[in-house]
Amino acid sequence: MTAGTATTAGFDGAALIRALDEQREHRGLNWNELADALHGQSSELNDELGDHGLCQGALVRTARRGTMSCQYALILLRWLGRPPEDFLAGPAVDVGDTRLPDAGPDRRLRWDLPRLYAVLDEQRRERGLTWVALGQELGCSPGRLTNLRTARLADMGLAMQVTQWVGRPAAGFVDSTRW
Repeated sequence: MTAGTATTAGFDGAALIRALDEQREHRGLNWNELADALHGQSSELNDELGDHGLCQGALVRTARRGTMSCQYALILLRWLGRPPEDFLAGPAVDVGDTRLPDAGPDRRLRWDLPRLYAVLDEQRRERGLTWVALGQELGCSPGRLTNLRTARLADMGLAMQVTQWVGRPAAGFVDSTRW
């Protein structure tokens, strides 16, 4: 499939949770231990910022729902060592190298949603689409798309739908940061 065409590929949060649970069991961890391991990925930064650990209950609720924020998904993907494109269902756009940036214990992975918005807006303009028309093409409200300009959080499904539409890997919008 080519970038910029409507696609049925969507982010399969349930598949990510299945992979997480499989890896959790393989490593002999219960849900509390998994929450600690996920939080420990950024142990130095978390200590510096005084961040609280991840809640085992939140993990279980995410597992039940199969949906999550794009920032939360990065924590899970980092632990699995896999890019979000591994969890697309349906015909996907080939976006090239999908490896996420490396992040040591003093960093975490974060989506740069304003950068994603800027690329989306640029391509929208190049194609002569209004926000309403683009929202119809992507099956969401125009507001969900324009909110990316100032958002810190977005639904992982929307973020991946946009990366597919612009034909770029999610990794191009993810940074290894100290916040």
